[in-house]
Amino acid sequence: MLIKSPNKILPSEITPETLYHNRRQFLQHLIATSATLAISNLVQAKGVLPPAPDTSYLKTLPHIKNHPLSTDESPTSLAKIISYSNFYEFGTQKSDPITQAHQLQISPWQLIVVGEVEKPGIIDIDDLLQKFTLEERIYRLRCVEGWSMVIPWLGIPLNEILKRVRPTSKAKFVQFNSLFDPQQMPAQQQHVLNWPYTEGLRIDEAMHPLTILSVGLYGKTLPKENGAPVRLVVPWKYGFKSIKSLVKIRLVEKQPLTSWEEAAPTGYGFYSNVNPKVPHPRWSQAKERRIGELTKRNTLMFNGYADQVATLYQGMDLKKYF
Repeated sequence: MLIKSPNKILPSEITPETLYHNRRQFLQHLIATSATLAISNLVQAKGVLPPAPDTSYLKTLPHIKNHPLSTDESPTSLAKIISYSNFYEFGTQKSDPITQAHQLQISPWQLIVVGEVEKPGIIDIDDLLQKFTLEERIYRLRCVEGWSMVIPWLGIPLNEILKRVRPTSKAKFVQFNSLFDPQQMPAQQQHVLNWPYTEGLRIDEAMHPLTILSVGLYGKTLPKENGAPVRLVVPWKYGFKSIKSLVKIRLVEKQPLTSWEEAAPTGYGFYSNVNPKVPHPRWSQAKERRIGELTKRNTLMFNGYADQVATLYQGMDLKKYF
């Protein structure tokens, strides 16, 4: 599964999306963001406003098809997706990745698949970019802090990779590891979490057709701030489950300990399904605020994907297995 790198990168500018199409919508947006703009202007006057993200390195991706499981909601703008991100390897603030992630070297990049499999392998990410048909899936992303986005991910089903390595009968769970490189990821020099960042899924969750390996969004490769060059996306779970900058997938027999489960077990369970009835110790999960909107909305069970995934948890106490 190892292939050569692309011959060249095609730099391009990101076309700005129009967020609102009429005066009423514009005024609502203006009211919602006026306080934020005032703060931003103050910060900018002091010379510490994070710079605009560099998108010149992003490549246009070929072989893209739409996916029927996409939501019909309007996607969040690329600018907001890049500038408001949880990526603790670069810092604990949402704006930290935009000032720190630029130094991440994303090519060449390999993803190792090992463990309880018959055919362990190494996947060159260019294989995913060039040899697979990528699917655009417009998925909701819901974070445990109460904010959400709608993102047009580009990727392939994780089950395509897992089928290729042929899981054994002992493979009950899938463990994921992100890159560990404190020189490129400066926050890893601090003991915020037990690095490398580790996540896990049950094998049936990993094989579910909604679970994807994402290599891009908005028609181009992934921005560094959002987990380049490859990340997991599990849309019915809170965002921290969708681990970024993946380097290893290991199929295992026993449930793996995840980074957040180890750091704060009362707030971050192994399953972490979006559930408005199970509060975080510090936040209610009954409401969420879509980035760019003024008012909050009701949180949907399984982030709105209950029809597709509820049967995975039939008979389980979701307050116990949260």
